Amino acid sequence: TLMEAAGQIRHQPSIAKRGPEDTAAILYTSGTTGRSKGAVLSHRSLVSNAEVLRKYWRITADDILIHALPIYHVHGLFVALNCIMFAGGSMLFRGKFDPGRTICDMAGSTMLMGVPTYYTRMLENADLGKTAATNMRLFISGSAPLLAQTHQQWRDITGHAILERYGMTETGMNTSNPYEGERRPGTVGFPLPGIEVRVCDPETGGVLQPGVVGGVEVRGPNLFSGYWRMPEKTEEEHRPDGYFITGDLGQFDKDGYLSIVGRSKDLIITGGLNVYPKEIESILDDIAGVYESAVIGLAHRDFGEGVAAVVVPVPGHEITAEMLQRSVSDKLANFKQPKRYFIVDTLPRNAMGKVQKKALRDRYKTAFKD
Repeated sequence: TLMEAAGQIRHQPSIAKRGPEDTAAILYTSGTTGRSKGAVLSHRSLVSNAEVLRKYWRITADDILIHALPIYHVHGLFVALNCIMFAGGSMLFRGKFDPGRTICDMAGSTMLMGVPTYYTRMLENADLGKTAATNMRLFISGSAPLLAQTHQQWRDITGHAILERYGMTETGMNTSNPYEGERRPGTVGFPLPGIEVRVCDPETGGVLQPGVVGGVEVRGPNLFSGYWRMPEKTEEEHRPDGYFITGDLGQFDKDGYLSIVGRSKDLIITGGLNVYPKEIESILDDIAGVYESAVIGLAHRDFGEGVAAVVVPVPGHEITAEMLQRSVSDKLANFKQPKRYFIVDTLPRNAMGKVQKKALRDRYKTAFKD
């Protein structure tokens, strides 16, 4: 038996000494475009991030976390597991997310970490309400953008404000809405203690003022050590002063809250003018009968790229391109208004709930050639 075999081991294996800069894990980025890269994470980066989050989110040994996230991703593998273990707390370790079971689990738990899809699916369950969430202390969302309407619906039904944060494979968590204070929908909050975040002009590297969209850059002990066997890529994505170029586009508001408006690769340049998909998606998502949307740029003979919108209606509602165009015509400049609308049942997503815009661009790549 296994126990007998263990008893026959005469010499205990030696324990290798590990230092802060030694490699703890290599996690591969989701690879939504191009080749996946192996982000080398050190013990320093993992420990520093877990300690900061434990304090910032007030996690203690009394907490019980509902863990229904996949553990092949930094969210479930490190953010959830490390935070609760560093605090000496407990968790319900579920093999997968089930809306009904998660709602039942709330009665004996205090925390939930999830992706936006978890919250939208639970909102469809009649068992969700203030009573079900009575014992809960904190609901956290990340890995994909949380719609402002989801934030408001959750607060209305449960009495809790979801805390949205921002991170990535290479950095762990960078920012978070406050534990105490306003958790502002549509934002990912403030830089975490000890972590520096700036918004810069992608071309010049100059730091931009609040209200101006630019590239989000991060520096701190949470940063990864580099990409596995890709030194050129590591150097390419770091500034000389140590800031990591995340590839995300964002802006700070006057109060210091950071908003992520998209990925730099998703920026649309039409007729020489920049269009940020998030701005258009927010307006489309507020239209009655629209569940969610994704705005993409497609090859256009006259403009270089033309703006197109892929829209999912609320079940039972019928929407048309004409109705959508009327709704945005007085809210967006002409060059920002979608030139084509596609009505679909669902948007393609990866395992963590991120919309796969590359798949949409591939699907509709000839739209303006037809």
